[in-house]
Amino acid sequence: MNTLQHSVVHRLPQSYRWSAGLNGIAVEPLTIGGLQGEDDLIGLRLLSHNGEPAWNVMRHLQATLAEIQLVCSVLEWEGEPCLFVQRNDEHATTCRLKNYGVGIAETFSGQP
Repeated sequence: MNTLQHSVVHRLPQSYRWSAGLNGIAVEPLTIGGLQGEDDLIGLRLLSHNGEPAWNVMRHLQATLAEIQLVCSVLEWEGEPCLFVQRNDEHATTCRLKNYGVGIAETFSGQP
């Protein structure tokens, strides 16, 4: 059974960039109201797994994206594994993950 079919990711609310000199190793959040560039990153956090299983699933997601030559990194962010991809690859990333059965949790604002 494909473990990705039981996985759900959520896009982190901020934009990120690689920390100076640490491409692929460390990220830092962009300031609110800062200009967004082509090299900005988005982060995806796994909602469906915790602990070591979460790291394993994120590495599997990374490998799945590498199959279509999408560059990404799995890094610890706020104590959890997160997948960081270039902002301009966001649509290809979500499409690929959905094709593998990964659920993408969407943020929405509801009316009370």
